[in-house]
Amino acid sequence: MQKEPGPLVPLHWLGFGYAALVASGGIIGYAKAGSVPSLAAGLFFGGLAGLGAYQLSQDPRNVWVFLATSGTLAGIMGMRFYNSGKFMPAGLIAGASLLMVAKLGISVLTDSHKS
Repeated sequence: MQKEPGPLVPLHWLGFGYAALVASGGIIGYAKAGSVPSLAAGLFFGGLAGLGAYQLSQDPRNVWVFLATSGTLAGIMGMRFYNSGKFMPAGLIAGASLLMVAKLGISVLTDSHKS
């Protein structure tokens, strides 16, 4: 007899979309303005967000890399948005990062109350 497979944890599509948004922002910043720091930061933080989304899809309690990445980006890009007042790109990334922090925070709080 074959053993039935256990429930699979779905891929964290929202997290991978967020990672793609961050990485593509760095690529667009490089393409439009030739900004190497934008490219490096976008690929670095996009890669970390992708790693965090992968870890989250493997174990829903493993939120820490993703939470630290989105929290750091929310702070950095939030300050850039506050100082410049320009929605693109700082406001967009800050808003998306705040939403990810809120989503992850809610999932941590609801999981801790289930235990």
